[in-house]
Amino acid sequence: MNEVVITGLGFVSPIGQSAVEVLDHLRAVRSGISLWSAKGFTKTFPAGIVHGDFDDHFEKKDLPYLDRVTKMSVAAAEQALADAGLPPGLGEPGPRAGVFAGTVSGGAETQTQWLRDFSAGDKQTARPFTLMAGMHNAPAAWISIRHRIVGPVITHTSACSSSGAAIGDALRWIRAGDLDLAIAGGCEATLNAPVMGAWDGLRALARPDADDVGRSCRPFSRDRSGLVLAEGAVFFVLESAEHAAARGARIHATLSGYGIACDAHHVGSPHSRGQTAAVTAALRDAGLQPSELSYINAHATATPTGDPVEAASLRAALGDAADVVPVSSTKAQHGHMLGAASAMELGVCVLAMQHDFLPATAFLDDIDPGCPLRHVPVVAERDVQIRHTLSLSAGFGGTNTALVLSKR
Repeated sequence: MNEVVITGLGFVSPIGQSAVEVLDHLRAVRSGISLWSAKGFTKTFPAGIVHGDFDDHFEKKDLPYLDRVTKMSVAAAEQALADAGLPPGLGEPGPRAGVFAGTVSGGAETQTQWLRDFSAGDKQTARPFTLMAGMHNAPAAWISIRHRIVGPVITHTSACSSSGAAIGDALRWIRAGDLDLAIAGGCEATLNAPVMGAWDGLRALARPDADDVGRSCRPFSRDRSGLVLAEGAVFFVLESAEHAAARGARIHATLSGYGIACDAHHVGSPHSRGQTAAVTAALRDAGLQPSELSYINAHATATPTGDPVEAASLRAALGDAADVVPVSSTKAQHGHMLGAASAMELGVCVLAMQHDFLPATAFLDDIDPGCPLRHVPVVAERDVQIRHTLSLSAGFGGTNTALVLSKR
């Protein structure tokens, strides 16, 4: 069984468009959440907004085929390849390379714009290439086209665990010896009025904080009011350790464990059994005991029902270690990136491991007693040696994923 390592990181996120920028936000515990509004939409919401259109990554002739989610994904993947020291295109077409992406909504901007045009009654035929721009698999397809990757190109959509499943799938392909290298991660671009309105219908969105909109997302807090939606794309280069060593690549971390489990409970409400099973499976896959974990990045979205369920899940999976293993949710800073959430939070774990700090749950001034964990509130803890980390993600429909990183 091949060891799988991370050699490249690529971030397009509300707290930075490079690893350096994301690291700076995490250590300073600085929020990337601001106020979002849309033309013709009377409500405003806090959101994790990525600034820029990323058109400069493409030729003009390609732009009609591209949704915002694809543009961000290609930018993040190119950043990851550059960080891994790999050339654009990877040389010759590669059957030993693959692309694995996770997304909830794919080309949501394209899809909703066409529905607006149709509903307005002035158009009955979409603009050319609308279908291709709106496809869920468009980001993965464009990454493969640009880099001549002819191995498996697979898109996962299991709600908020989508990119966790994509990364875990890539891990398994490389471990089995069927691939040498994969570009894996997740993407989302759903900050538009119809999507916001749908989430508002669930009564799940946070209210803008009256004093500072950047404080609107407060996971594990007694006064949390809901989740904050965010956009972005985060991709990694994964390789077999042997392949990475042969080309002299710098290694960020070992991707040592993966667990996936469904709670089979309710399409919109989590249950501890699925989350606990995913964590337990990931630890078993990594060959670790719970007490060997140095840090956990929790899914914790700041919803009234979700956070206590997750706390109970972690306590069940960790046993006595639940009182000593540090836990935080960085969604307080970057928001909930949906299909990109797992990838973003795994990236946070990589940076924490590399730079010896525990990321904080920002704005956690008043911990909910219903979420009894060893929290890292308000301020990041510095000079902490991190050997193994775990990131947990939970999605609507009940699919949960957990990923374990280990220092080499």
